[in-house]
Amino acid sequence: MVEIIKAPNPITKDDSYKSKKIFLAGSIEMGTAENWQKVAEDFFAEYDQHITIFNPRRDDWDSSWTQEFENPQFYQQVNWELTALDAADIIVMYFSPETKSPISLLELGLYAHTGKLKVCCPKGFWRKGNVDIVCEKYGIPNSENFKKLLYSCL
Repeated sequence: MVEIIKAPNPITKDDSYKSKKIFLAGSIEMGTAENWQKVAEDFFAEYDQHITIFNPRRDDWDSSWTQEFENPQFYQQVNWELTALDAADIIVMYFSPETKSPISLLELGLYAHTGKLKVCCPKGFWRKGNVDIVCEKYGIPNSENFKKLLYSCL
């Protein structure tokens, strides 16, 4: 059974989730990155495992929202993501070659030391070298194949 929790739905930090918790980090950049999060949700739904997926791709995202501390929707989104990252057992991080993904790079640095990360950084991502070096330094599994990344979470 797969439970999907999308931003901005509540996440508790207690132990109420009895399943494996996976955060879908990585490229979003609405209109540029493919909806790989939906592909991951569908993949995990095929398996008879208890998995909770934290998906930051918000259904009601409005690109006119200013990305500033004072903006309540933006503030809520960033805090939701940080809470979900902390609550996750596994952080799946996908760097789409069509994107820049600066926030994903920030999250890679923030969580590199946690042992939670599993990364997919295909050829063509503009900072692939940086991602590869960070993954090597911190022993983060790093694949160029998205399906392999997903299988490694089962």
